[in-house]
This record gives sequence, C-alpha cells and structure tokens, in this order.
Amino acid sequence: MTRDHSPADPTRRRGLLKLALAGAGAAAAPLAPLAGADAATATGAPACAPGAPSPAYGIEGQRKADLGNGTFLNPIVPGDHADPTILKDGDDYYMTFSSFLSYPGAVIWHSRDLVNWAPLCAALAKPIGNVWAMDLVKHNGRYYLYIPAADSIFVIYADNIRGPWSDPVDLKIKGCIDPGHAVGEDGKRYLFFNGVRRIALSDDGLSTAGPLEKVYEPWRYPDDWVVEMYAPEGPKIFRRGEWFYLVTAVGGTSGPPTSHMVTVARSRSIHGPWQNCPANPIVRTRSADEPWWSRGHATVFEGPGGDWWMIYHGYENGFRTLGRQALLEPVEWTRDGWFRAGGGTLSKPLRKPKGGRPSPSGQALSDDFSANKFGMQWSFFAPGPDEMQRARYDGKGLVIKGKGSSPADCSPLTCIVGDRDYEASVVLDISEGAQGGLLLYYSQRAYCGIGFSPTQMFTYQCSEEQSWMRENINAGTIHIRLTNHANVLTFHYSRDGVTWIKHPWQMEVSGFHHNVFGGFMSLKVGIYSAGSGEVRARQFSYRGLKPA
Repeated sequence: MTRDHSPADPTRRRGLLKLALAGAGAAAAPLAPLAGADAATATGAPACAPGAPSPAYGIEGQRKADLGNGTFLNPIVPGDHADPTILKDGDDYYMTFSSFLSYPGAVIWHSRDLVNWAPLCAALAKPIGNVWAMDLVKHNGRYYLYIPAADSIFVIYADNIRGPWSDPVDLKIKGCIDPGHAVGEDGKRYLFFNGVRRIALSDDGLSTAGPLEKVYEPWRYPDDWVVEMYAPEGPKIFRRGEWFYLVTAVGGTSGPPTSHMVTVARSRSIHGPWQNCPANPIVRTRSADEPWWSRGHATVFEGPGGDWWMIYHGYENGFRTLGRQALLEPVEWTRDGWFRAGGGTLSKPLRKPKGGRPSPSGQALSDDFSANKFGMQWSFFAPGPDEMQRARYDGKGLVIKGKGSSPADCSPLTCIVGDRDYEASVVLDISEGAQGGLLLYYSQRAYCGIGFSPTQMFTYQCSEEQSWMRENINAGTIHIRLTNHANVLTFHYSRDGVTWIKHPWQMEVSGFHHNVFGGFMSLKVGIYSAGSGEVRARQFSYRGLKPA
C-alpha cells in the first residue's frame, strides 16, 4: 500500500522539514511520557472509558487479570493470543494459541487458577507454514498438538509438556482448518474440522483411519444479523455425563464487531445425530458499545474447584491493533442439561474460579540479550527456512545480519505486547552497510518507525520511507525509544542515552489491523536489520504505562 503524505512542492518540503527538525532540537532533554489526563488530551480519547473498572498491573507495569481481591478483569492473556486451546491435566492447565508465521512457535502457557498464566516453552521448532487454530490434548499419557498449516494438518507429540516435542508429522488432510480432537464412546479417536467435518484417527493419533466426512450442519443465525460471514469453524468437543457437547464458532472472526459468536450442539454419541441448543448463540457481541468485539472460538472445560468455564478470544473495543485476546467466562449448567455463559459483556470484574492455586503471571519483556528468548518472546516475521542463521549472541547483545533493503523485506524481529499504553526502547550498534531501527509492525504492508545507518536517519510511515524527512546523522550507536499512547506514537532518539531528541512526526496507527490489512495478526514492537551489514541489539526495555 503506497501513500504520499509529503507536501507536493520540494521547496516547501525542505522548509517544513527544517522547521520540524528545529522543533525537535529544542526538545533536547528527555520528555516524560504523557499519563492520565495529559495522555487523554494528546490522543483525543479518554485513557479509560468513564465508569470502566481499573485493571491491575504486574511485571514491568504490564496489565494483568488478577485484581488481588478474589476477582479478575479480562483479558486473562492480553495481546495477540487468538484461537485458544486449553488442556486440563490434573491440577494444571495448559494453553496455546495461533502462532501464525512466528518460529519457534506454539508457545505453551501454564496456570493453576485459570486467571494467571505464564509461558513454559515453544513446542513447534520446525517451520511448516502459517499456523492457525490448533488443538492441545493428552491421550494415554502422551501430549499431542494438532496443527493446521500449509494446507494440511500436522501433529507433534511429547511425553512431557515441556518437551522435547517431536518433528511435525503430516497427516495429509487437505482443505481443513481448526482441528478438534475427540474420543468417542467406543474409545476411538477423531479429528473434527471447520464445516463441521470429521476424520477417524489411528489409535496412536499419528495417521488417519478413514475418509473425511460431513457430520453436522451448524446452527444458523437470523439473516438480518450484522456479521462478517457464516464460516462455521473451531469445533471443540467435550463429554459430560451421557452427552457429547460440540462447541463451534460462526459469523466470522473479524469484520463487524457483532460477527463472531459461540454456539453449542449435543449428542449422546460421537456419531450424532447432533441437536442445536435452543439458546444459541451462547456468546455474542450484540453492540459495538460493548468492551469486547467478535467474541468466539471457545473451549469449555471444568475448573479446579468443579465449576465450569470457557475461554475464547475477542477484539478489545478501540484496540483491534492488539489482536484477538484471550478471555475467560464462567459457565452455568441448566436443569435441561445445556449450559449458558455467565459473564455478560465482560465489562465488570468476575469472581475467580473456585479452588485455584497461586500461579505465576506473565513474563518480563525487557531483555539484555544475554540468553536466547526466541519463541518465548522474540520471533522473525515471515521467516525463511534458514532465518535463524541471521542471529547470533556475541556476549554483548544479539547480532542480526541484514536482509533486504527496508522494514518491508527484512523479516524484522518482533515481540507481542498487550498494553494499550507502553514505552519500549533499544540500543543498536549499526555496522557499515546496515540499517536498523525500532518499529511498530503489523506486516510488510503496515508498519511505521524510525531507522538509522551509520550516517543517516530514516522515517517510515504508512509502510514506506518518507524520504523527504531523511537526515544526515552520526549513528554508529543509537538509542531509540517509542511511546504508544492509545495508538498514537512518539519517537525519541539519542546518541549517548542522556540527551534525547524528539522525532518531529507523531504517528497514529489505530488502523493497522486485520480489517484493513488482513492476516489476523497484531501490531508488534519490531527491531529491524536491513542491508549488507549487521545490527547488534542491546538493552531492550519495556514498561506498561498506567492511565490516571
């Protein structure tokens, strides 16, 4: 996507640049990040909606769900954590999410109370394509992760949840996504897919044992509802008592805020017939005024104290840039053997699940690059098969070999963030022939940021370099800081980490999301290295910024 935001007349361009840079130079001292009312004024939006409950804050000021008083406020895992699949394993719960083109991928998270989650490991090491909704299961003492990618379904397995995990096994199932594992009343294993279709598995779960067949026509919403598309997907099956329950999503996972929803059917046999719940949809965003949009793709399970819950994803109102975030809602069983959602619009704190035990929450994102955090935090965007050969730790930081000529074609190093307001900074050592910088990066079609070679500064907005803003600068080592207040970015840079200069362009990025650019991803912090040289990243720092 190409847009020209520069003045048409070159003389006027140079004049505006001179004025802008003069203003930047006047701001030689570090600028304190805006907060509270100042942030609201600067962004044109309130730091918190009137009457909205205040979140809690944990590591590095990152928001967290646990309010510390027996209640929690969604999201339980903030940021881009779409298509959650959850496994109850005794007192432990494990969950993973779509990892798309991030490798290592399929990061597995752990909790004992369903509210506080922390990452354990990255299960998928070998690139197999764009990874969407997976299913994490345990069968006969072994863990399995069924993965759709590259127009097929793969499986990896492990005897310990922390690994080692096997290489991917291609099940050679074409044209299907969103696998959901189930065991029938006869003890046989099956995978259900979007549609809703099903295929039998071998007893070891590593090959198919029958044809792909249509088994159920999902519930349909009224024609006058405002949704993206029908798109039945995400089948998840569990058994309670004499019934099998089939939980699916319809309506499309993005598009209008009222699209996605959770529907339920049940059967006394894994082979059907399936009957639709008379109260469908169980969950749906009914108004764009609600705090969470396009809620769907649920897994229903028993909590640690015997109560029941569901986890699904949704977009945060006004912050589609953060991607689809993980949400937790209580489930209430009715006398007729159906269940209903008990969390309303999720606008208020909810009681924590009964019987949960203390559990770590989140992870620090600040990184001195003394240890390998690939998969757990960092990943190259759209990596090639040998992408990891670009990176090495040299005892001083992470050295990244240049690739391509700009952020668009260099596979930048990216990191998921989950806060509405935050500050991130990094120190870069840039060699001859290289260009490196700090970005907010959605995809090669949607990014912005500033970069440096040893002799020049580059400005990127609307996914292209604004060459009229290029400036000569001695930047063999450069400190860069970005501050994001409600999707408005401010950049600062410094040659010594003491005297900071404010970049003259504040960038608004609320439109950098799936409904504009596709891809079902989120706007991530990125570090890039382009050209023929190398960039060493040192002292990456992150902190969430609290509203007043």
